[in-house]
Amino acid sequence: MDIALSTLALLLLSPLFAVIALLVVLDSPGPVFFRADRVGFRGRPLRMLKFRKMRTGARGMALTVAGDERLTRVGAWLVRTKLDELPQLWHVLRGEMSLVGPRPESPDFVARFKTDYDVILRVRPGITGYTQLAFAREGAILDPNDPQGHYVQALLPQKVGLDRLYASRVSVRRDVSILVATFVTIVLRQPVAVHRDTAALSLRRRPSNAVLEG
Repeated sequence: MDIALSTLALLLLSPLFAVIALLVVLDSPGPVFFRADRVGFRGRPLRMLKFRKMRTGARGMALTVAGDERLTRVGAWLVRTKLDELPQLWHVLRGEMSLVGPRPESPDFVARFKTDYDVILRVRPGITGYTQLAFAREGAILDPNDPQGHYVQALLPQKVGLDRLYASRVSVRRDVSILVATFVTIVLRQPVAVHRDTAALSLRRRPSNAVLEG
């Protein structure tokens, strides 16, 4: 399914890739793509491909927050629409990632939860998954005064819990439900809630500051 869908998506989306690439280079000088160091399947290094969203030479923390001054104008749009993730279809085609799976994390964050990631990394990381849905608005959730500290103390443990839950209960049916929920979130702009204990998916029907249900 991964190979068939990623091949089809790359073919159908090739015009969109070309448009985004043109916008990236016209908006600011620098390369079209950016590679982020992540821990991949079975602990292998993964240089995850994304469309470049920040100014060349930008420095700072690994997280992107709301109103991040390092973002270009096109980059801010890419983050908002999640289109910066599209190049990862190439990793899916190569067998390094899956369409659905745990979100690849940086080596520093993985090292903090080594026991959990021993389980999580038994499956291929995914472009979308439970954590990607639950934290679709991560940049807006992070504490602007200490985004990295907030991420490590509050968000990352919840992500690890959901990713471990996914890795222990992999099924095609669940993958399909996650893909449908991703379409609802990104295309229809309807936020999806993910239950922290069961990973049950549901539309978020009322405003809430909570990241996850449960």
